[in-house]
Amino acid sequence: MYLQQRFPTRGSVASPLIVALVCMLAAAPAFAAPGQMPDFEQLVENQSRAVVNIHTERSAAITPTSEGSAPGIPEFLRRFRDFQVPRDQRERSGGLGSGVIASSDGYILTNAHVVDGATKIVVQLHDQRELEATLVGSDPETDIALLKIAATDLPAAKFGDSDRLKVGQWVLAIGAPFGLNQTATQGIVSAVSRSLPNDNYVPFIQTDVAVNPGNSGGPLFNLDGEVIGINSQIFSRTGGYMGLSFAIPINLATHIADELKTEGRITRGWLGITIQDLDQALADSFGLKTPKGALISSVSPNSPAAAAKLQAGDVIIAYNDQAIARSATLPPLVAASSARSSSVLKIWRDGKARDVTVEIGVLPGKSVAVAQPASGPLGVVVSDLTPRDRASVGVDNGVHVDDVEAGKPAADAGVRANDIIVAFNHQPVDNVAELVELSRSAAPGSTVPVLVQRDRQIRFLAMKVPPRVTG
Repeated sequence: MYLQQRFPTRGSVASPLIVALVCMLAAAPAFAAPGQMPDFEQLVENQSRAVVNIHTERSAAITPTSEGSAPGIPEFLRRFRDFQVPRDQRERSGGLGSGVIASSDGYILTNAHVVDGATKIVVQLHDQRELEATLVGSDPETDIALLKIAATDLPAAKFGDSDRLKVGQWVLAIGAPFGLNQTATQGIVSAVSRSLPNDNYVPFIQTDVAVNPGNSGGPLFNLDGEVIGINSQIFSRTGGYMGLSFAIPINLATHIADELKTEGRITRGWLGITIQDLDQALADSFGLKTPKGALISSVSPNSPAAAAKLQAGDVIIAYNDQAIARSATLPPLVAASSARSSSVLKIWRDGKARDVTVEIGVLPGKSVAVAQPASGPLGVVVSDLTPRDRASVGVDNGVHVDDVEAGKPAADAGVRANDIIVAFNHQPVDNVAELVELSRSAAPGSTVPVLVQRDRQIRFLAMKVPPRVTG
């Protein structure tokens, strides 16, 4: 009867075409007609079950603040890391954040700063269950962490394609600002590929969605109910929302999570150049019509860029056919490239464009922090050494021991924090990946020699290889 009144037909029964049309509209995702706001009700009802709250405990006291500043982050850019809830003012403090269920078997995406330094992580599900989580891995450079809880048949979120985002699209955030669970806020995409100070590897999604401390690590949805970002930072001079918020694109977040899950660490591509933006005057001096591209100001010796004969004064205008509008566009593209893969750079030199092929290297420096030891069951957390590190301690190769877990083979063998592992089972160790591979290939239950340097003295230690752990 309703269909006949609303959509009159000649007969007494509604037209099949009209019935089909109404059914399609009922099943369609929220959308906004011109001049109207979208209806987010169904989106929230369908997707909120995949959003979790995260409670952390830290053994070291952390002073609560209202500003949310983090070391190295400009005053006006706030991560949400310090929404701290003191539980024991003498020794313990707690933090709150959000997360999103990435798979039905218990993997959860959140921000690295939400779980940074946590001694205990508890995940609260939509049905109010609270489960302790383990940290699979964390990448502070992109502010992504992967957690695991012992649960199955969880309502996992659907991930979208953040590369297809356009400025002006409607988006919705669900999280726990100030501990207020399952809070939904809406807005639009204000900008894409936004670079922020001290964040070289994240092309942020900028929105005007109201997010606050406690939203950190929670999902940003499009109108199709797909996660297209992980909320990470806000622009604020007070610690609260001021109209600008920033999310990590989900394509980047899932790439980092997959690498943490499968490799236990993150490796990033490296060119070995210092770059800067161009202004119009610089563009004119190089014969460019517009100030677009990344101007190379220096090239590191013995780097991939040096091997490809890149020079200071070259302007990189495209990377693998992707245009470089500003210098900040380049680092995330290089970082996401596989080591030893070939990339084609279109550069501007001597008044004309030319293509240069370069073999991507591995970014030197300490490896990304992971909860499980980088060498697996040996119980030792290690990191790569830069050329400068090696020169300072007088070794040609090796990895730095960051931490040793009590009761595990490394500790039993006498390995200590700040040792340099130079060789494992008679094989030289050049980086973390090599140590992991050597430890995996050693016979379970065997005892192998490990060469370490400690206080500039070389010594062998005998380490027992633990049994294989499956599953």
